[in-house]
Amino acid sequence: MTDSGTGETSKPRRRRRSREETEADLLAAARTLLARDGVLAGVNLREIATEAGVNHGQIYQYFGTRQALLRAAAADLVERQTGDRDDHWEQPFTERRLAMFQHRLDEPELVKLEALLALDGDDDFSPLPRLAQTLQSLERDKADGSLPSDADGVAAHVMTSAAQMGYAIFREAYARDTGIPLEELDARAAHAFTRMLAGLAAPLLQETPDA
Repeated sequence: MTDSGTGETSKPRRRRRSREETEADLLAAARTLLARDGVLAGVNLREIATEAGVNHGQIYQYFGTRQALLRAAAADLVERQTGDRDDHWEQPFTERRLAMFQHRLDEPELVKLEALLALDGDDDFSPLPRLAQTLQSLERDKADGSLPSDADGVAAHVMTSAAQMGYAIFREAYARDTGIPLEELDARAAHAFTRMLAGLAAPLLQETPDA
């Protein structure tokens, strides 16, 4: 566009973004940089702002701290995986946990980001997102027999989550140490995890009293 008075070309005005759009752009930029550089490379807030096309100060305006932005990025990744699947929470215990195991393998940077937030001592970080909804599903599992009626659903959730995250964090090192190709190790680990879940879903055997 040319200014008729000066003959100079003026830049078109950029459309003003809403707060929601700006936050979404910042989260998308954080995900892009994490995927490109890896979690342990650190997160440069100025680079995130540049990637999102916003002012550096808007990160602090919308999120307050670097940790808050990273927490939001982690929560956004989890929500994208489960939030748009209405049937996820209706699936039986074993199917839900297997789906989350695969999710951890598909999003290795998310797992490392969650571990980094935990190791960083972030008191506001929650490793069990959507816990209330999960607890409701666990109660339904016990009611319909997917889990034994006396099962400790919270402990089952915590321990299976720990197994998923631990494997996802160390899987490449495990493959290197064992000499097993990563794809093969993933398949074998999924099989072992399935058997672990089957054990949790099975009722405890009653001890037989001595004759």
